[in-house]
Amino acid sequence: MKILVVDDEELLVKGIRFNLQNEGYEVITGSNGLEAIQAVQTQNPDLVVLDVMMPEMDGLTACTKIRSFSNIPIILLTAKVADMDKLMGFDHGADDYLTKPFNILELKARIRALLRRSGADDKKSSNQLTIGSISLDLDSRNAYKAGQLVELTAKEFDVIEFLMRNPNRVYSRENLLDTIWAYEYRSDIRTVDVHIRRLREKLEENPAEPNYIMTKWGVGYYFRK
Repeated sequence: MKILVVDDEELLVKGIRFNLQNEGYEVITGSNGLEAIQAVQTQNPDLVVLDVMMPEMDGLTACTKIRSFSNIPIILLTAKVADMDKLMGFDHGADDYLTKPFNILELKARIRALLRRSGADDKKSSNQLTIGSISLDLDSRNAYKAGQLVELTAKEFDVIEFLMRNPNRVYSRENLLDTIWAYEYRSDIRTVDVHIRRLREKLEENPAEPNYIMTKWGVGYYFRK
């Protein structure tokens, strides 16, 4: 699956590209509306993530022009929060709308939902994620341990989903903060430890000797597959 990400914030594009590539997507990028139109015409992406405020041509104008020749799913990104701004985005042909700053996992969930809805993702089966005795239903955001429902908070689910999607890969606390919490609690590294401890208590048979949610001492955490 090919995703086009267009934004003039270079660091934001780099972060989105990194996370989407970890999901197995091919990612192409641009920095303005003109490049977005050209990429849709020449590279045939399956979905577009498009910023609203950009130089040369803004995202709303680009969205309208893309809609004149393509039904590709489009997610708009913007720093604006007013309901009228969102309605303008939908009026210009956008399928979804995400306000900055946003959680990267929310963006990935919306991408999956739009791909399924558009039929582009028919060949992928990403609704269920299971490793060992732990299963996640990504649509309902429910977690199961040996088939039994386990109540997780929204952030706990985000953490375990991210780790399970990237098994055996070690992430530092800073990595997890930047990826899952984004702008929230960036200076409080202990929040990662607290969530890992709670996940072990809820999902491991013996939290003191975990089988799945592992620590790489001096480095970070990973999900063992």
